[in-house]
Amino acid sequence: MPCRTQTTLIAPHRTQRTIARSVHVDGYGFWRGRDIRVEFRPAAANTGIVFVRHDLSSPVRIPARVQNRIESPRRTTLTAQGARVEMIEHVMAALAGLQIDNCEVWLNGSELPGVDGSSLPFVEALVEAGTALQTEPRPYLIISDITRVGDQEAWIEARPSRYSGLSIQYKLDYGPNHPIGRESWKGNIDPHVFRHELAPARTFVMHEEAEWLRQQGLAQRCTSQDLLVFGPDGPIDNALRMESECVSHKVLDMVGDLALSGCDLMGHFVAHRSGHRLNAMMVQALLAEYQVIYDWRASA
Repeated sequence: MPCRTQTTLIAPHRTQRTIARSVHVDGYGFWRGRDIRVEFRPAAANTGIVFVRHDLSSPVRIPARVQNRIESPRRTTLTAQGARVEMIEHVMAALAGLQIDNCEVWLNGSELPGVDGSSLPFVEALVEAGTALQTEPRPYLIISDITRVGDQEAWIEARPSRYSGLSIQYKLDYGPNHPIGRESWKGNIDPHVFRHELAPARTFVMHEEAEWLRQQGLAQRCTSQDLLVFGPDGPIDNALRMESECVSHKVLDMVGDLALSGCDLMGHFVAHRSGHRLNAMMVQALLAEYQVIYDWRASA
């Protein structure tokens, strides 16, 4: 049974935001290697984040909501009307981390560009585009009880917090004799923290995993200089950008996955070896358990 904790939270009292002008990022998909252009366009209030596949005979709009998520290994994938978009977590993290609530993300393929394996190129483009305040209030959800998903090996827990926003504590544990080892990160998620502490953190994979993917015909264009490929002695042909870059990337992924709630989550999240599936399960559990508040002004 969840442990109930009485706490008083401060409502966020912020209005929605979009970008001030369109901006694009070019790259290729890590999984299939196809050249991709993603264009971020301003969107009206209450649009949310919507991916638009304009390469199809009739453009298909895919709202970035957990209800549209389908299971895919090592990435987050959405589908609607028979179309899909894959590896969206880094773009979602960039938008959520910068508190950009409404945006149309147009792309000419099924997969978002992998760029350097982080959210940084997307963040830099969005910062260049600038933001525009909108008049509608941003929906939010206040976590008042403890909610947990997962098992003893990997889990994530949402807890009440007095911080009027999202905070995350993550422990990554590969064991003491592993080249990644044990890493941890803890902090409040706001645009400054996300931009400087999380956005540069890159995707990582073990060398044997990378070789297995290539044998399956995937990740053919990726090299150890495009993302972090770990061998027995650490990154191969690459260097870490920051201390504990791997756990920082796991937090980045979590920020992107939690954004599929479509609202600001006000609570503290503690995770141990959580991944995309557990992150999505947590969003589903919270949306089933709590009421999303759409207009704080109505009760002010």
